[in-house]
Amino acid sequence: MTISRATAAHGGTIGLHGIKKRFGSFQAVDDVTLDIRSNEFFTLLGPSGCGKTTLLRMIAGFELPTEGRVLLDGADISGLLPNQRPVNTVFQNYALFPHLSVAENIGFGLKMLGRPKSEVGAVVADMLKLVHLEGRGDHPVTQLSGGQQQRVALARALAPRPKVLLLDEPLSALDLKLRKSMQIELKRLQAETGITFVFVTHDQEEALTMSDRIAVMSEGQVRQVGTAREIYDRPADRFVADFIGETNFLTGTVERTEGRRATLRLATGATITAGLPDTATPSGAVTLVIRPEHADLVTAGAGTMDGTLGDIVYFGTDTHYHVHLDDGTDFIVRRQNSRAGSEGDAPETGHRIGVRFSDNAAQILKD
Repeated sequence: MTISRATAAHGGTIGLHGIKKRFGSFQAVDDVTLDIRSNEFFTLLGPSGCGKTTLLRMIAGFELPTEGRVLLDGADISGLLPNQRPVNTVFQNYALFPHLSVAENIGFGLKMLGRPKSEVGAVVADMLKLVHLEGRGDHPVTQLSGGQQQRVALARALAPRPKVLLLDEPLSALDLKLRKSMQIELKRLQAETGITFVFVTHDQEEALTMSDRIAVMSEGQVRQVGTAREIYDRPADRFVADFIGETNFLTGTVERTEGRRATLRLATGATITAGLPDTATPSGAVTLVIRPEHADLVTAGAGTMDGTLGDIVYFGTDTHYHVHLDDGTDFIVRRQNSRAGSEGDAPETGHRIGVRFSDNAAQILKD
């Protein structure tokens, strides 16, 4: 089923202005300001305890801000109860009613809103098609798989056509293959319904796969907001670079800058060029970030720096080579595996090896 934009719900624009949340002396959220666009798939990403779920609960109304305002389409909803907000939430445990059928679970919210029985039936039928559970309406939810139960929870949350759907790590209980499948389904549902999705996760791959934009959080603060590509390729600071995917860090000294690039001397003695941060021009000693897939292994002496090859980790799609550089730094090189490759040509643990990367592979991090 495809819902046209003409009949789809209109997602709401969320404004979080100077949001702070304290629990006693603990500062869970510290002065967060965010604008989440209408019809956007927006993800709050960060480690456990960073404040992302608390922020989500303040949008839902389950928690009230200690300071700041929550806006929806320009109206201040900070003081409204959860049932007074055009917002629904899908929780990690789905919270389905085990004594009700699939259809009864989906229609429960509409029934509580006093909608006519004919409308409830029509919406439930539409939702069953939307989440690909046609013919399962009469089944007890206890007879469904974990992935099917998650779809019922989504359908129940979408049935009243909220302006905003909040999702609190809803995929964490699923196995890897099903989780990847549901990532695609969630993105499809958001695109078809036109509802603003705000998704909470600690899984970087989930965030990169589904999101229009991502807010990376740490210790109650937002460290960077941007598209998946912006955050991965141009991290704002060391925390973001280290949290998103695997990352190599090197130290160097800036010798000169020209435009948005700098020439540096590494601790190994090699001279390279690297990109500058978007909003700063550092000088002196700096930290550089290089993604493992942007480097390659070469013969010792023929690259940017040399070292000894340590662990070799096979991941199926690619192989990670851990190199102990001569200056004591550990560096990872990622090579994509190919059936055309010759296993006999692969480098071996303990051998001297060189690491090479192009000038545009390195970026200087902002202090």
